[in-house]
Amino acid sequence: MQEPADRQGLTSWIELDGQAFFNNLKFFRQRIGEKTRLCAVVKANAYGHGIAQMAGLALDSGVDCFAVHSVDEALLLRSLSPTADVLILGPVPIPRLEEAVKGKFKICMYDKPVLKALSDVCRRLGVPAAVHLKMETGTNRQGIPLAELPQFLELLHRCPELSLEGIYTHFANIEDTTDHDYARFQMENFRKCAEAVEGAGFSPPIRHTACSAASLLFPETLADMVRIGISLYGLWPSRETYICYVLRSGNFKEERLEPVLSWKARVCQAKDVPEGACISYGCTYKTTHPSRIAVMPVGYFDGYDRHLSNNGHVLIHGKRAPVRGRVCMNFFMADVTHISGVHSGDEVVLIGRQGEEQITAGDIAERIGTIHYEVVTRLHPSIPRLVV
Repeated sequence: MQEPADRQGLTSWIELDGQAFFNNLKFFRQRIGEKTRLCAVVKANAYGHGIAQMAGLALDSGVDCFAVHSVDEALLLRSLSPTADVLILGPVPIPRLEEAVKGKFKICMYDKPVLKALSDVCRRLGVPAAVHLKMETGTNRQGIPLAELPQFLELLHRCPELSLEGIYTHFANIEDTTDHDYARFQMENFRKCAEAVEGAGFSPPIRHTACSAASLLFPETLADMVRIGISLYGLWPSRETYICYVLRSGNFKEERLEPVLSWKARVCQAKDVPEGACISYGCTYKTTHPSRIAVMPVGYFDGYDRHLSNNGHVLIHGKRAPVRGRVCMNFFMADVTHISGVHSGDEVVLIGRQGEEQITAGDIAERIGTIHYEVVTRLHPSIPRLVV
């Protein structure tokens, strides 16, 4: 079979399964209903999948809005769509508020000096802005504590250029546990914050608390909008989330979420080495028999973690090949002695499926002691992302 033209000449690339993305989106749309807005979270380069590619798919599929972390991410989305509804979740530095206002972005607020500066910018430009207030309910990141909320709302009353479009919060411990008492504690805190907002004379049309895990486990959090991040890309927030979902839904036959991302590379050299040969820096691996070693032009610069040294696997010809020696900045090696016919140019799967075998981002995360969020978001932006 002839290789597609968009892969010819590439030594490493990421494939994005457009159908899997659409299926995940459909799954969440069916779960939340048509009246609840679906916000696609595309921060951190769309969790490493590629913000331009994933936003393009999301626009084609009719998501209601997007959430990003920074002004720069918002501007990139605006270049893709002049009308996209974009919410900036992260801080907007005061010197960049004018860009945010001119871009017609929705801005999250939790800091009174920034709120005042935003009002001044809007007054000077003669342009209004919509804000979402972040409520501190127990995560203790950004957010307005309930005790400080009256002062914040009083200031907002004095800023007619600003409209309160939404209030929201974020859960601290909803996906890493099967005990959701703390999540319920935060739900109650948010309820109190919402009452305080209404008591001050505001009626924000959009309330949103639900992340991926909350959307899967707690229908009562769906409210006016949900923010779907990791699971839009087909990854369960955690093993605990999956277990709770299966137990509550009784859905034991299928996972329902389909991973979107596969990471592939190409063997750049296959060589025979004798018994007793050292592989890579530090001589941390020495062959115990005559071996065939495949060299891949990928390393920790690209996001292939150094802790996979002598600890990971890749797929070649549908079989697992163990990583040998230390992962270098731009290369790593694998033992293919047991795999016949490996040559330069052969396709290697680092994340994804090949034949009957599969390596997931979660598999890698377990080996290096982290979470799959980190594995995918650290994939270098320079790696070509191809929608297939």
